Amino acid sequence: MSDYVLSETTRAKLMKVSTASVATALYKRGLRNQFIQNVHPVAWKGVNMVGQAFTLRYIPAREDRNAITVFRNPDHPQRVAVETCPAGHVLVMDSRKDPRAASAGSILVTRLAVRGCAGVVSDGGFRDAEGIGRLDMPAYHQRPSAPTNLTLHEALDINVPISCGDAPVFPGDVMLGDGDGVMVIPAHLADEIAEECTGMESFEDFVLEQVLDGAAVIGLYPPTSDKAQADYAKWREKTGR
Repeated sequence: MSDYVLSETTRAKLMKVSTASVATALYKRGLRNQFIQNVHPVAWKGVNMVGQAFTLRYIPAREDRNAITVFRNPDHPQRVAVETCPAGHVLVMDSRKDPRAASAGSILVTRLAVRGCAGVVSDGGFRDAEGIGRLDMPAYHQRPSAPTNLTLHEALDINVPISCGDAPVFPGDVMLGDGDGVMVIPAHLADEIAEECTGMESFEDFVLEQVLDGAAVIGLYPPTSDKAQADYAKWREKTGR
């Protein structure tokens, strides 16, 4: 869906910015629905997740199509998605916000990690969540769920536009996850958002220092006063940021 390729420069910038900063930058551009709702880190490790989206879409399971024997099919879409999600990408799953059955478990998620994927996101649940939480690769879901995906989900489409937690996700979009959750950055905006948010993070660090020193926020955040702007310029010169 996109010819965009995430550069290592942009990836490195996004590794240091927050979903909150990205949300504000996207809001300035009229985009208000890019935060995946009700999705949380399985185990937050203090390191961002950054990678382009590779998608998997589930539909409601129909009982005559989803016996346990479907896993004998080497072309089963869930397994194929795990084996074809490119290294450095994030597997994003549309589970219709239904965590009553798992989107995947620790074995499949471990396979993604071993293959060098950058993360996994589901708006449903994961089984064996404790094991997933021990992996270095970031993982995000709604909550733990023991039942196999076949109970309620049928994996159908790979790398098509999906909804995940009410946010639109197109293949190739850039996924940014932190301790708060996951933002979806449209591919064509990723480079400029990364650059803008790098500056935003710098400014917010300055503001936090000022607030901790007793400064009032009026005129400082946002920097509407000449003094705030001058103080920030001095702070940047002093810190090299």
